[in-house]
Amino acid sequence: MKIALINENSQAAKNELIFNTLKGVVEPMGHEVFNYGMYGAEDPNAITYVQIGILSAVLLNSGAADFVITGCGTGEGAMLACNSFPKVLCGHVTSPLDAYLFSQVNDGNCVAMPFAQGFGWGGELNLQYTFEKLFVAPGGGGYPKERVIPEQRNKKILDSVKEVTHVDICTILRNLDRELVKGALSGAKFQEYFFANCKCDKIAACVKEILG
Repeated sequence: MKIALINENSQAAKNELIFNTLKGVVEPMGHEVFNYGMYGAEDPNAITYVQIGILSAVLLNSGAADFVITGCGTGEGAMLACNSFPKVLCGHVTSPLDAYLFSQVNDGNCVAMPFAQGFGWGGELNLQYTFEKLFVAPGGGGYPKERVIPEQRNKKILDSVKEVTHVDICTILRNLDRELVKGALSGAKFQEYFFANCKCDKIAACVKEILG
């Protein structure tokens, strides 16, 4: 699985800590982590939580990433922004229990975490344990196990609802403010990672057009 990490401007200083913790947990599981920044508080390519939604949608819709780890101060803004887009199912995750239940019950492809609220002594341990429970088993396994069939059915229904309530990602990108989108895709390693992993020629062409 290709896992993308995205930090917005208010919590960019924690990027290295989050990235190293995530890698330490998921790489032994066979997953690959791509750090899309921001790469610290002084990173000139600043993005907001709204732009997190744009970047997450581009990565997930194109297949450049299979899962996105993101967040902001509370995680709420990032979650709302991500869920504004098609084919992004983002949960607000604050603990290992949240992570496990979101993975097993909701089978989403993105989580938004609070990297400021409640992030005190032992914050890095909560990150570690949360990542462990998020990826401990394939998503959609159900909890409790006797609920797996209706939970999987509800996930498919939600996916079908999002197909109706959202237009395709290229239409969205072209209709949004061009500078807002370019800013979301301006990270120092975005083009290197994205074009090497993108599985959709249409979205790749759209991104190239926007970036000029």
